[in-house]
Amino acid sequence: MPASISTSSAASAAPSTLLRLRDETFEPANPAAYNLYLLAGPARLQVAAADVERRKFVALEEYQLPVGGVPALAAQHDFLEHRGWNAVRLAVTGRAFTLLPAPLFRAGDEEAALRLHHTPTFFETVRHTTHPSLELVNVFAADTAVADWLAFTHGTAGRLLHHTSALLAGLVHQRGANSPRRLYLNPGQQELTLVVLGQQLEYCNVFSCTTAEDVVYYTILVMQELALDPDQDEVTVWGDLTPDSAIFSLLRTYVRNVRFGSRPGNAQYSYRLNDVFEYRYFDLFSLHFA
Repeated sequence: MPASISTSSAASAAPSTLLRLRDETFEPANPAAYNLYLLAGPARLQVAAADVERRKFVALEEYQLPVGGVPALAAQHDFLEHRGWNAVRLAVTGRAFTLLPAPLFRAGDEEAALRLHHTPTFFETVRHTTHPSLELVNVFAADTAVADWLAFTHGTAGRLLHHTSALLAGLVHQRGANSPRRLYLNPGQQELTLVVLGQQLEYCNVFSCTTAEDVVYYTILVMQELALDPDQDEVTVWGDLTPDSAIFSLLRTYVRNVRFGSRPGNAQYSYRLNDVFEYRYFDLFSLHFA
């Protein structure tokens, strides 16, 4: 079923609301019982809440960002500025990131490492997160206003990440120890994240994409560079698209074994979320394992 706005919400949806699904057991007035997950793109904010004790997602929402971005939206929202959550994880999208082998990274070198790929603007702050399971460090740029809002509102409970960290955490969690080498796609808002993962991470990059042809071009390019066969190797797709979308239809023309992925396992999902395709919001849900 396509995503829809729930009619069972306790309050009416704001004009900027794209999706608002809440389980009737969700009690945002008791934030200590939940983890809050946020995924901030250039124009949208995705929100999820998970019951800590039951390991169950009980809320899923998406909003068009107003002028002023995440802080402005949070000020209008009924629980985003509540304090006392068990944990808060906020991931930012974008191409301003780089992955480094953990043994080569030294704290304090973040800006120097990132400048090889991206020059931070006056409005950006540079941060890093670690991936112990992959022995990598993700260095990335984030909007300073968003980082400041997270620190001021949620304090030590808040953690800032790049969305590729969430995606990688979800993939590592979902794959078995002997999973085959595979290409994973995650189309987002005018972006495409591509990951090749075998016994270790072989490739991770974010491309700017505005058309279905762009997505197919970068997919085939990466497959050629990493010796993957479009006629033999399986490609798994998550992201903001539909089974009849131009992206998926064109991919099937050039890649024989392309399929949609599923939600991260080892977590439960409220029946309210059945209104959403299972391959959507994978990186948002994967914040649960980041």
